[in-house]
Amino acid sequence: MTPQVRPVALVTGASRGVGAAIARALAPTHDLILGGRGSSELDALATEFDGAVTLPVDLTDDDTLEAAVETITDLDVLVHSAGIASTLEMVADTPVEEWRALLDINVVAAAELTRLLLPALRVRRGHIVFLNSGAGQQVRPGWTPYAASKFALRALADGVRAEEPELRVTSIYPGRIDTDMQREIVAREGNRYDPARYLTPSTVATAVVQAIAAPADAHPTDLTLRPRG
Repeated sequence: MTPQVRPVALVTGASRGVGAAIARALAPTHDLILGGRGSSELDALATEFDGAVTLPVDLTDDDTLEAAVETITDLDVLVHSAGIASTLEMVADTPVEEWRALLDINVVAAAELTRLLLPALRVRRGHIVFLNSGAGQQVRPGWTPYAASKFALRALADGVRAEEPELRVTSIYPGRIDTDMQREIVAREGNRYDPARYLTPSTVATAVVQAIAAPADAHPTDLTLRPRG
């Protein structure tokens, strides 16, 4: 009997936080390619799973990224989890460098990785998941640059969905998540950190897995998660 080939999933931002939680949630059903800047955390995560490989690359380094993924010829799942947060300044106080960094990492890098991997995804009629944010649905004072990057990410997902009808494309919009990044944000806001008020990374990971596991005749396009705390 021919052994069954497991589907392959590439997860960016896998070194820690939500990306690592998504990788752990997918591991029982998928072979993993773990994307992230080269680090001991990324290497340690790969050792948790049989057959997992790392993709230690800066997503904003176009030439290195293209070379790193050129051997990926078929891919079932691409999860965009990498991203950065804003310094929470008003538009009047936000330097151009921050605008460029947010858009480059949160949008342009995701667009380029998607472009490079579309041929591999088409082979498997694959699934792309964009981990967005509540900021991709509404804008609050102090969050405009970050929200702009997430609104653009939403447009990227919607556009790929329209242009690639053989693929499934899902945007997930979680509210605040209990991560190191969230602690930094709350500190900037000058508030007390209470993890009970936020989603856990594993909850977001479960939503990602459920979207991917949806039957083939269903196309989960958008999913919003809000903390109950």
